[in-house]
Parts: sequence; C-alpha cells; structure tokens
Amino acid sequence: MNKNWVLDEIPWHRFDPAKVDPDMLEAIKAAAMVERDANDYVTYLRSVFHDDPEFCTAARAWGDEELQHGQALGRWARLADPEFDFDANFSRYTLGHQIPLEATQSVRGSRAGELVARCVVEVGTSSFYSALCDATDEPVLKVICHNIAKDEIRHYRLFRTHLQRYCAIERPGFLVRARALLMRIAEHSDDELAYAYYCGLGETAPYSRKQFNRAYTRRAIAYYRYDHVARAVPLILKAVGLNPHGRLAGALSRAGWWLIRARTYQLRHLTA
Repeated sequence: MNKNWVLDEIPWHRFDPAKVDPDMLEAIKAAAMVERDANDYVTYLRSVFHDDPEFCTAARAWGDEELQHGQALGRWARLADPEFDFDANFSRYTLGHQIPLEATQSVRGSRAGELVARCVVEVGTSSFYSALCDATDEPVLKVICHNIAKDEIRHYRLFRTHLQRYCAIERPGFLVRARALLMRIAEHSDDELAYAYYCGLGETAPYSRKQFNRAYTRRAIAYYRYDHVARAVPLILKAVGLNPHGRLAGALSRAGWWLIRARTYQLRHLTA
C-alpha cells in the first residue's frame, strides 16, 4: 500500500489564518494526537495477527499513512496556533493514554471482530475528515482533510478485504460482528479522543472525561451533514454482513442523522 501523497505536496504557502475556525482547530489538535499514535496501534495489531505476515505487512503500511496524517494535521495546527507545542502535548497524551500493547488476542474477542472494529473506525474517520473538508474555507486544511478522507476509505477497503478472509476462516455469525460494531461505537465515549482533546488544548486543570468528551464531541459533530452519514452507513452494513442498499440502510441513515442533530442541540444547550 503506497502513499498517494506526501507532506511536501501540501500547498502550505496557501495557508490563510483569517479562515481558521477556532472550534475546528481544537478538534484538529485532538485528531492529530490520535493519528500520530499509529505506531502503538500497529504494535497491537501485529501482536494480535502475529502469525499472519500478509496482514502484518499491511498493518505496517497502514500505520505509516496514519502517522503522516498526524504529522500533517499537527503541522497545520502549528500554523494556525504558533504556540501549539505538538511534540510536548503528544508526549503527554501517550503517557496518559495507552492501549494494550502486550495483548496477543484481540480485545474484540476474535480476529474477525477486530477487523470489523477497524472497518468501523476507518468509515468514521473518513466521514469526519469529509465533513471537515466540506465545512472549512481554509485552503490548506481543505487539501489535508480531502487527502486523509481518501486514505481512510482505502484503509476501510484494506481491512474489509482481510475481514472477508477471516470470515472464511472463523465463520463468525452476524451477532459476533454486530457485537464488535456496538463495542466500537460505545468506545466513542472512552478516553482516547477526550484525552487527546484535553492534551491538545494544553490544559493544566484536572482531567475530566465527561467534561472534555462533551467539549470535543460538540466541536467534532457540528460539521456533519446528512450525506456524510448516508455514505457511511452502507459501508458499516457491509462490514457486518448486511445489505448496504436496502431499506435498513435508509432507515439507519435517517436515524443516525437525527441522533447527530439531537446530540448537537443537547451539547450546545449544556455549554450555553
């Protein structure tokens, strides 16, 4: 899996500080932390799939691209906020948030479950960066988000290819795949993004998962539109083995959009 772009191809000279959205900048700082932490996820995946050299090679290439995402976002954040110390804040993030690097089995219960979760993550991140790309007027960030969104769709296809291979080996039923999906969705409220947001701000106040999860989520979901949800739902349905084009896809797209709008309203009300 070769990189489709490199950092030097980004038109950094076109950066326009007048078009930086402060809320989006805070969300970007958090995203940069998570993306740059790719090496730990590669270590975890290569441990879980230790006897599968084909997947381990693919995971390493995937990690290199994710690392580049973090570098690009971090560099843009420094342009937008020259006082942003990406390296120091990232070090703080990795000290406070760690994944089970010693695991030799997937925390999802099976390799197929792990790959379902990876598919869900890639769909979610592609939707997120597509939403940012459509919402921002800042030229450099628009290019970065467009590039990352395309990468994440390729990553989804990569993990889904391996998922199909492991489904043939492990033969997981629908409930196994659905459980992995629901587990990953539930993890949206865990520390990863909330703590990344906290560290990205350079906060010195005590960390509160609830407080910073709300603050991050309010900023991250504000840029979504219905079409971002409608494009994501069929991909997720494919990962769990369901028809991506039936009535269920339409119903879930409408329900997902309703939930995003309701959550956006709720968080604005709570922080008003």
